[in-house]
Amino acid sequence: MSSRIFQNVITQMKDSLDRSVGVVDEQGYVVASSELALIGSRLGEFRLKELEGADRPILLGSRYYCPLVFSGQNVDFIAFADGSDSLGRMICALAAVAFNEAKENYEEKHNKIAFLKNIISDNILPGDVYVRAKELHFVTDEPRTVLLVRQMTNPDVAAMELLQRLFPDRQHDFVININESDLVLIKGGSGADNGEEMLEVARNIEKTLQRELGVQCVIGISTEANHLRELADRYKEAQVAIEVGRVFDSDKSIVNYESLGLGRIIYQLPTTLCEMFLNEVFKKSPIETLDEDTIETINRFFENNLNVSETSRKLYVHRNTLVYRLEKIKKITGLDLREFDHAIVFKVAMMVKQYLDSLNSNRF
Repeated sequence: MSSRIFQNVITQMKDSLDRSVGVVDEQGYVVASSELALIGSRLGEFRLKELEGADRPILLGSRYYCPLVFSGQNVDFIAFADGSDSLGRMICALAAVAFNEAKENYEEKHNKIAFLKNIISDNILPGDVYVRAKELHFVTDEPRTVLLVRQMTNPDVAAMELLQRLFPDRQHDFVININESDLVLIKGGSGADNGEEMLEVARNIEKTLQRELGVQCVIGISTEANHLRELADRYKEAQVAIEVGRVFDSDKSIVNYESLGLGRIIYQLPTTLCEMFLNEVFKKSPIETLDEDTIETINRFFENNLNVSETSRKLYVHRNTLVYRLEKIKKITGLDLREFDHAIVFKVAMMVKQYLDSLNSNRF
């Protein structure tokens, strides 16, 4: 990776130079050069011992050499420039500065990603967050939102590079690879319409992954974090958004944690409590005694805000037929769905049953 960084710098500067510049490793092998034919070869006059501890260009044979030192590390790379004159010395010194800066920037970016991954994975102590953030020149209290992108079909390693291209702001937006199918985008930004902005970001990601890679995905969106130390909790929110959405909104590919509502509460309940609740609600008969047509009638009744006339119209049945069905449900369950309190209990019970069914299906 370092050789690519150095070669990128050389590509930008070579048209302005009238001589060869490049970088060798500690054994004298060329890893990057304005003369591509030199890459991989060893420069005969190179002697590492004469360069150790040097902080300025040293003339060896017909070239100047200047060690590249990154944050107190050992000398692994050395810049070189052709020529034994003062211009060669100056070019070597300037090239070393450019190489140092490029490598430092890359290392900082790489370390920031590792730092953020440790935070969301709970692999760093809270007190160390402040220390590490200061070392990496990280703003700790900038608003950030976590988006978890889960590839559902044909996961593609190119998805990470695609997201990095979509969000090129390396100071505020960070793309993290979690595993084969999961990517995390930590998106900077805040405002009154932040929720809508994040939904638009998610739609763009979904559309781009589908169009360019043929990848279907689901995306969970967290609430906004106001500090770096909150990112672990926000990552968990994005995970919960996907899991709850899978149970209660399986037709949605983008799920916002803030919009989960009752499903979020049910998801966090112990299964034993859920089973007790169902037994208490359906004392007369278990919910399984209701056939599919009856369940469809109940769902439509809820969709139409407990309005008998509107529901009968949508079901293409006579009003009296719907009333008869509701009476039948009342007789079986003891709950009259035309009464608001009973309707709420029944709706929650259906969601609890849906949640328990999803858990059972995952066991097999």
